[in-house]
Amino acid sequence: MAGLKLTDVAKAYGEVKVLSNINLDISPGELIVFVGPSGCGKSTLLRMIAGLEKITGGTLEIDGVRVNDVPPAQRGIAMVFQSYALYPHMTVRDNMSFALRLAGKSQAEIDAAVEKAARALQLGPYLDRLPKALSGGQRQRVAIGRAIVRDPKVYLFDEPLSNLDAALRVATRIEIAQLKEAMPDRTMIYVTHDQVEAMTLASRIVVLAGGGISQVGTPLELYERPENEFVAQFIGSPAMNLFKGEITGTGTATAVRLAGGGTAVSAVPTRDGEQGLRVNVGVRPEDLVPTDDAAFLYQGTVDYTEALGEVTILYFHAEPGETAVIAKLPGIHADLRGRNVRLKADPRKVHLFSNGKSLLYRK
Repeated sequence: MAGLKLTDVAKAYGEVKVLSNINLDISPGELIVFVGPSGCGKSTLLRMIAGLEKITGGTLEIDGVRVNDVPPAQRGIAMVFQSYALYPHMTVRDNMSFALRLAGKSQAEIDAAVEKAARALQLGPYLDRLPKALSGGQRQRVAIGRAIVRDPKVYLFDEPLSNLDAALRVATRIEIAQLKEAMPDRTMIYVTHDQVEAMTLASRIVVLAGGGISQVGTPLELYERPENEFVAQFIGSPAMNLFKGEITGTGTATAVRLAGGGTAVSAVPTRDGEQGLRVNVGVRPEDLVPTDDAAFLYQGTVDYTEALGEVTILYFHAEPGETAVIAKLPGIHADLRGRNVRLKADPRKVHLFSNGKSLLYRK
């Protein structure tokens, strides 16, 4: 088992700073997922851990050993790329065993390692095929198998499912989850832009933004208790709604008067001195429910509906330059299009942000 420790890690290309002040402890056996918007540096950070990018500041330790200047081949790491990177003229068996042959392993050791990985990934029937005879999902499993046979300390996955269609992504995601369960002592770091992958696979998620870490936590911690507006809107689909408001009542529950005329009550506690504080009230689309009560959080006209069967997504009218409010209701509600609808939310699902930061985490 191997853990990783990143201390004040930074990356710059000349005068351009890409990452700075990256501090992260990864425990042995964790599956850590890096997420963030395009250009946030998540793949760059993964490549720095792999040794494919030079660390320009700070320290990276693997299993307690500083590895900043250790060559990639000596770090005990195996990487699975987005593009599979298989040798087209080699069979599946030869692709998976190539690194072991280079390392001078005996044929018996190679055969045992390949057979074990093939069983874990259900590749047994395909060992003598060329990559061109495989589906995209099977090719990615071969790439994963090639990493497994090396028996590394740490596995790195760089958006391994992005080239697959929706059905294959689901199937391969499940296979990766099952693979992790079969290897509980192996540390894995996984980069993705897909929230579903992050939420379903991760022990913890690292959200990157603005050249640094925005928040680290379990999937449900990030979903239920985001530290800032960026994480609140990045985690979850559709994104969290934000309403401008002003605190009108403080205490163990907080009352807020909203700019649009509604009112909200939040279970986030506030202090006496925060009376009148301007805040953004955050509510996830799935936490908004229709109401006929005189007291409502939001009221608007439904411009458009998406009936998905198990849920209906409502898009409310927004003036130019404004962000449309979105509600996600269970069941079919296509008849609500064009109607004026009032919405409310459970106080436990109402978030409060001031200057972009959650009041739940203030000191």
